[in-house]
Amino acid sequence: MLTVVWTITACKPLMQYSISEQEINKYLQQHNNYEKKIGIPGLVDAQITLSQLQSQIGRTVSDKIQLTGNAKVAITSLLGLQNADITLTLIAKPQFDRDKGAIFLKDLALTDYTVKPEEMDAVMKMLTPYLNQSLKSYFNQYPAYVLNADNSIVEMLAQKLAKGLEIKPGQLVIPFKD
Repeated sequence: MLTVVWTITACKPLMQYSISEQEINKYLQQHNNYEKKIGIPGLVDAQITLSQLQSQIGRTVSDKIQLTGNAKVAITSLLGLQNADITLTLIAKPQFDRDKGAIFLKDLALTDYTVKPEEMDAVMKMLTPYLNQSLKSYFNQYPAYVLNADNSIVEMLAQKLAKGLEIKPGQLVIPFKD
């Protein structure tokens, strides 16, 4: 009987693979290369570089990831070149792509931002739809996390046996069975 209990207990961790906010954050820090030029040609252009992305999984909205990050923006307009710093808040639905062994952020939306200096807010309001679309496109193409079978046997199992993705406060869970 003790052997059966030990076997069941020992196998329980292999029923799923969990990815913490810290792991997502580390991956985003190492692999986020968002640098884009957006705007309205001839009127206003902005070169935006996104950095310091941090995730909150299932906390603000139960089935979504909230990302916060900073952006350096160089805006060229009829007024000349101006620089701004932006703090962004994004919300997205994580989705596991089993073929790629990757988690993508779908239906991403820019939900809030603050800009410094504040007098750049009017320009940012004009650029926000373009920035939102650009970020949405970027995170549809580039994953927020990729499983690596070389890291552990559990990550290898997650790639091969994944049955979806569950969002729990502070973590993403890839179950191995329905």
